[in-house]
Amino acid sequence: MSALEIEVVFALPQRCWRRRVTLAEGATAAQALAASGLETVYREHVGEGTPPLGLYGRKVRPAQVLKSCDRLEIYRPLTADPRQRRRARVDARRRRDRSGAG
Repeated sequence: MSALEIEVVFALPQRCWRRRVTLAEGATAAQALAASGLETVYREHVGEGTPPLGLYGRKVRPAQVLKSCDRLEIYRPLTADPRQRRRARVDARRRRDRSGAG
């Protein structure tokens, strides 16, 4: 059985943590997270609960089996819904265009 080299990453606006872990073949995202120790860092900065995880920008489940050289990302919760923010920008632009066109 060969070993997997996995990088686990958690980033905040002011800081980024990276941990390289070596796991047995067939290891899951949850196992890599536990081995990295970054779950504790996540809880310290964001709060309780299982953090959302991803591989190269694509969301995955904790049971996702990893491959060697994967980068497991720990995501923070969104502070605002992107669709609502976009609607607000469009509405503001429309109001500005109407007031300037009159």
